[in-house]
Amino acid sequence: MSAVCGDGRLSAMDCADKSSVRSTSGGGEGSLDRLLPSVNTGPSPRKRTTSQCKSEPPLLRTSKRTIYTAGRPPWYNEHGTQSKEAFVIGLCGGSASGKTTVARKIIEALDVPWVVLLSMDSFYKVLTPEQQLLAANNDYNFDHPDAFDFSLLVHTLRKLKQGKSVKIPVYDFTTHGRQKEWKTVYGASVIIFEGIMSFADKELLKLLDMKIFVDTDSDIRLVRRLRRDITERGREIEGVIKQYNKFVKPAFEQYIEPTMRLADIVVPRGGGNMVAIDLIVQHVHSQLEERKLRWDIDGNRAALASAHQAQPLPQTLSVLESTPQVRGMHTIIRNKETSRDEFIFYSKRLMRLLIERALSFLPSQVHIVQTPQGEDYEGRNFHGKGITGVSILRAGETMEPALRAVCKDVRIGKILIQTNQDTGEPELHYLRLPKDISEDHVILMDCTVSTGAAAMMAIRVLLDHDVQEEKILLVSLLMAEMGVHSVAYAFPQVKIITTAVDKQVNHLFHIIPGIGNFGDRYFGTDAPQDWSDDDMDEPSY
Repeated sequence: MSAVCGDGRLSAMDCADKSSVRSTSGGGEGSLDRLLPSVNTGPSPRKRTTSQCKSEPPLLRTSKRTIYTAGRPPWYNEHGTQSKEAFVIGLCGGSASGKTTVARKIIEALDVPWVVLLSMDSFYKVLTPEQQLLAANNDYNFDHPDAFDFSLLVHTLRKLKQGKSVKIPVYDFTTHGRQKEWKTVYGASVIIFEGIMSFADKELLKLLDMKIFVDTDSDIRLVRRLRRDITERGREIEGVIKQYNKFVKPAFEQYIEPTMRLADIVVPRGGGNMVAIDLIVQHVHSQLEERKLRWDIDGNRAALASAHQAQPLPQTLSVLESTPQVRGMHTIIRNKETSRDEFIFYSKRLMRLLIERALSFLPSQVHIVQTPQGEDYEGRNFHGKGITGVSILRAGETMEPALRAVCKDVRIGKILIQTNQDTGEPELHYLRLPKDISEDHVILMDCTVSTGAAAMMAIRVLLDHDVQEEKILLVSLLMAEMGVHSVAYAFPQVKIITTAVDKQVNHLFHIIPGIGNFGDRYFGTDAPQDWSDDDMDEPSY
């Protein structure tokens, strides 16, 4: 039988035979300054020569669903800030104890769509040529704190807990170095961090909300390590045993095993202990409910709707002049009887005018040229590094031709945001941005904006990629006042450009009088009954 103790720890009885989860006693963080655990994390199921964050799809496929293990941008409230920090689970244990297997079992049992699985394997330091020679002869001590980049690790985990994007190094166990390309990862509601030194640093411990120690028999760990290092990393059996006896085993006994007392839960026998994993999952679910990390989309949309009522439109908003031509085009595209061909034609006309208007807000400088008559002309040209257009898929993609038509060398990025109909959580399903986008002025394109929810997440993604807020221009054919206020309040330096602003949204958060579902009218698809003007369309891939 098991229970949740008053201090939040899980305890269990008869753990040797059945529940296999036991609560550990006491032991404060203050007594740990920095312990020296062993370094080679290698549960048997892993087939790899690089660290966990390698450049392959960050997916965990189960019999029921696909789980994304590289996180996602968190959802932000009406102030443009994250409501809650992520729940971080720390997994510690000896080399080849089964930490990664336990982590994956927990992820699968949690049944949440977005998690982060972070491994300490990614944070080994790059070896010098002299250290490389020692490592080749199995004489380099990877089981020492100096083998890890703790400052980068703490900085990375702290940012992930805040829901921000981070760059994770990809470590190559064959060359003992980092690969050139690092992996971009976002935070999520749940972060699982595993490694033999997970409990070895005071600052690291402060970031962990739950601490789990995976306790596996030393003989089993040695067999797993031999199999992994010989078959997966091409090492000789003598060298593996030498390294184990010289560094790994002593380090475990002296520095890793003592950290077991810091754990909230101890899991004997690793990933095969499903009773223990079930108890862990129950506890994590209860913690998520207490923290209210699950997104209440209707409640937060209502907060967006009521946050800025009766306020004047912000100065960062620019609305295209309502000339007879502009008014006439709106009349056509708003008419429910308009054919698809005419809808596309007049939408494109409006998009071209809108993009031209947006470009007038880019920085410029005086530029003098000589005319064919030999006279000087004082003109202007763009004053900046570059221009990148980013479309919020699906409908925002329809604005790309207008941008390309007036910006010859513009680069294009894409963001797909979709609302999970089961949980109500907005989810980032696709992201492609130029590598050096941080230096550019960015034109963010979305055809309609009602609450501003999708636009706010997209802006947050750009900020996480180090784009300066004042360099972002949000352009949209039609916006609701609510969406304008929400974006302007959360991101006051973002310039907002549109062809029209409607005053209201209805109880379904559709813009009134509105334009309908732009993506479906443009592409000729049928809109679901619960569609939203915020363009969180179904994936088009």
